[in-house]
Amino acid sequence: MSRLSRRTFAAAALAALTTVPGAAQGAAAVPGGGRRRVITDLRGVWLATVANRDWPSRPGLTAAEQRTELTAHLDTAVRRRLNAVIFQVRPTADALWPSPYEPWSQVLTGTQGRSPGWDPLGTAVEEAHARGLELHAWFNPYRIANHTDPGRLVATHPARRNPDWVVTYGGKLYYNPGLPEVRAFVQDAMLDAVHRYPVDAVHFDDYFYPYPVAGQRFDDDAAYEAHGGAFPDRAAWRRDNINRLVRETAARVKDVRPTTRFGISPFGVWRNAATDPRGSDTRAGVQTYDDLYADTRRWVRENWIDYICPQLYWNIGFPAADYAKLLPWWADVARGTGTSLYVGEALYKAGDPAQPAAWQDPAELSRHLTLAGRYAQVRGHVYFAAREVAADRNGALARVVADHYGRPARPPR
Repeated sequence: MSRLSRRTFAAAALAALTTVPGAAQGAAAVPGGGRRRVITDLRGVWLATVANRDWPSRPGLTAAEQRTELTAHLDTAVRRRLNAVIFQVRPTADALWPSPYEPWSQVLTGTQGRSPGWDPLGTAVEEAHARGLELHAWFNPYRIANHTDPGRLVATHPARRNPDWVVTYGGKLYYNPGLPEVRAFVQDAMLDAVHRYPVDAVHFDDYFYPYPVAGQRFDDDAAYEAHGGAFPDRAAWRRDNINRLVRETAARVKDVRPTTRFGISPFGVWRNAATDPRGSDTRAGVQTYDDLYADTRRWVRENWIDYICPQLYWNIGFPAADYAKLLPWWADVARGTGTSLYVGEALYKAGDPAQPAAWQDPAELSRHLTLAGRYAQVRGHVYFAAREVAADRNGALARVVADHYGRPARPPR
């Protein structure tokens, strides 16, 4: 990510019923016939590994110590009456499984490419399922590194073997989404995990083209000249690149493992109404359609993905992006589609003294779920992130459990 640094950026840019107990299953019609599996009352947690955010607590732990920490997070999810863990397994063009495409992640041993001596993803799938938890494999498609020095990557890294695939931007290295060979490679690398393991879902977060950095330009001139001729402008071409990634990944996931779902958790604002009358009543400094070239609304309306989990990381009444206004907007987007709507919740803000006063109230998150209960389209919630699920700084999650999760979650399958 760093999702934490992204949240800092997004916050700066912005400063400007209770759920049904259990995990009932159903199905929704999808274009072209067939049925799409639906999970209701999904209760998820993101388990972030980038920069050792949630796990492992530091690089270089023994395999036994890493495994103990990992299963502790799964046990905490069960204790909090959750039923899904979204496990980050490709944080920076690397892998938390023995991938033939990319090196072992340095978050494990401290050295990129060094084997940790065990299989974290394989273990996570097995241990999650043993506890009645879904395991969603979370991938970041295009981020290579949170620095700008290709020489720090392991010598066999695909980015070093293909330097023309790489763009330096905002102090980081990225694969260029405008290159068809890049799009094919990142899909191959991610789908390897789906071939190997019975993951319940493939999950993308909010990183497509990178978040804007003032005074910097994402240099994709050569790719645009080579591949963008059919489009009216560069923005339309970039959106098409991301649309192709989404559509192709969705189809390939189903080809490899038909029961595995594909979901995306975007930044919570598609477009402001002042920009587009179809947009939300918000004044966000970031709009996914315009800034990340991610047409998240279209993916839902055209049923390209199994679920959408917008990151609605603001309190009820927040002026620039009010949770109480964004929630019905997303419910309306999802209405009548085969795409399930889950809501990303900012547990990390609860009790943080740097956050607005609303987040100091342990009841704020519970109010989110009460409000969501008014909308049949909302089928669950996911909490960022595992460290806060364990700590529950001001008791906000305990309040959610008491008010909304009256019974332990049933296994979604």
